[in-house]
Amino acid sequence: MNKEIIKRLIIEKQTEIASIELMKRSVDLEPTVNYVFVGLRRAGKTYMMYQHIQNLIDTKQISIEHVLYINFEDERITSMKAEDLGLLIDAYRELFDVKPWIFLDEIQNIAGWEKFARRLSDSKYRVFITGSNAQMLSKDIYTTLGGRFLAHEVYPFSFKEYLTYHGVVLDKHWIYSNTRTQVIKLFHNYFYYGGFAESFPINDKRSWFNSLYQKILLGDIITRNEIRNENAMRILVKKLSESVMQPSSLSRIKNIVDSTGATLSRNTLIDYLRFLTDAYLVFGISNFSDKLSEKETFKKRYFFDNGLLNNFLFDPETKLLENLIAIHLKKQYGDELFFYHKNVEVDFFIPKARRAIQVSYSISSEVTRQREITALSKLRNLYPLDHLEVVTFDEESTIQQNGATVQIVPAWKWII
Repeated sequence: MNKEIIKRLIIEKQTEIASIELMKRSVDLEPTVNYVFVGLRRAGKTYMMYQHIQNLIDTKQISIEHVLYINFEDERITSMKAEDLGLLIDAYRELFDVKPWIFLDEIQNIAGWEKFARRLSDSKYRVFITGSNAQMLSKDIYTTLGGRFLAHEVYPFSFKEYLTYHGVVLDKHWIYSNTRTQVIKLFHNYFYYGGFAESFPINDKRSWFNSLYQKILLGDIITRNEIRNENAMRILVKKLSESVMQPSSLSRIKNIVDSTGATLSRNTLIDYLRFLTDAYLVFGISNFSDKLSEKETFKKRYFFDNGLLNNFLFDPETKLLENLIAIHLKKQYGDELFFYHKNVEVDFFIPKARRAIQVSYSISSEVTRQREITALSKLRNLYPLDHLEVVTFDEESTIQQNGATVQIVPAWKWII
């Protein structure tokens, strides 16, 4: 590996980071801690590091010369191995006389990177790392890093951030002003195309999302995990998109995939689902009423962004609505988020928050309204619940039934 190439990369990044304009995102980082930023490709991990660097410079903690930033997806260093990583420090020292702050972007491309990261931490360097795979948070890697790094998951823009990007300011009484009309209009775009900031100015969004999906599938899933049956993986993702909202057992998913002729063994299916989860393409939530062993085999699965899910669907509205609510709740509650499926079906159940949520595109039909409210009432008879909600696309009201108050909330308002 040529040190002159590394020097060129260091200087290029210093120039880029110093001049790039960013929309600041809310992030609270400990001032003395090293971090691993993980999340879906193109969700904003790199810009999160750029933002942190600019904050450090603005607050006079460092100058731009302190920045050693390397993007491991740069084609000029694709041949780099773990044993070459020490050259980064050597090249930097030949350029500058100060101790660098080190930023390593998409480092999961280098097998064995974690030992280098640990050595840097042990040598008292400040280190920030990004990666597009949850395996970076695996038990084995955490054992190697020895608690020297904290994880910070980065998601595509929330709807609030999307509004900020478009210059919409929510003051105290925004819902009674013309801002409400702006919010609803922008929500329609966000609903279909999600929160990838790179896609916002692009007109042909479907082509952009298809390109992103191919990169995630081929680069982050198939190539990285050495998958031989690419067709089966593609069919699996397609069938998962069509099954959003539906609880599915491993056996059911296997039967659906097998019916297309792309057969998978049960163990291979389990591996493929894990690969999809590790790449932050999909996530699953378990049935609260299931036994522990069943919680891992019977799940509802969602996509981490509506734009990616919409890439697969026709007439997607009902699936997109529930998927959007699932994303928001997943970010808020993590592993404390469940659904409930035992004699009564409730879309989302957060027992620690004493909260239950149904999602229905419209409850204008009396039959639909009673079905959703009755389910919430039945669950309230089983568990203490303070918050009962039905999220719709654009309907709003408050319903009293059996001593309980159910809030009917339009998604554009609920998600704010």
